[in-house]
Amino acid sequence: MLFWLKPFVFVAAALPFLDLFWGAMTASLGADPQKTLVHTTGAWALRFLLITLSITPLRRLSGWSWPQSLRRMVGLYAFFYACLHFLSYTSLYIGFDWQNLLEDLGERPYITLGFLAWLGLLPLALSSTKAAMRKLGRRWGRLHKLVYPIAILGCWHYWWQVKSDLNQPLLYSLILASLLLPRMFWAWRSRRRVPRRVGKLPELSVN
Repeated sequence: MLFWLKPFVFVAAALPFLDLFWGAMTASLGADPQKTLVHTTGAWALRFLLITLSITPLRRLSGWSWPQSLRRMVGLYAFFYACLHFLSYTSLYIGFDWQNLLEDLGERPYITLGFLAWLGLLPLALSSTKAAMRKLGRRWGRLHKLVYPIAILGCWHYWWQVKSDLNQPLLYSLILASLLLPRMFWAWRSRRRVPRRVGKLPELSVN
């Protein structure tokens, strides 16, 4: 099944970018194309980030193993759209003026949150290769736990950026909460299962 599934997901995940590209080429992005580009790329970055976080709960609850093979691809697409979001903002709104960027970071908290989320995604994307996984060992897993605060920052950034209709950021925040709560429960249950013995290491079984 994975023979066709990975190419299908790859093409499907690229469709929002192709749609925006075509809209930019044909001047069909609406009355405010700059706003459309910035908001749409940011929304898709957050969506793919949430899809990435949904893969582990889906695997654990369903027993399916195939979603795990898509996690790296979906995560890299989240970074790809986050980069497009950042590039759209820096090029269309501040004209690559880094002094303006520093001023926005100091004066607009939602810009600060979004920038921190993008910076957090950077080491995750750079360490997504198999070679990086082998080199980092156990540190790779600890590093990639950054995805949780990054997702929180992303939703928070969206909350503060929206000025009127809060339905979308509320929906994304609820989805994020539904993805983090099971992880908190599994971590709590795992700690309770570890026997507390002095002088002897517990034997852990891998499920």
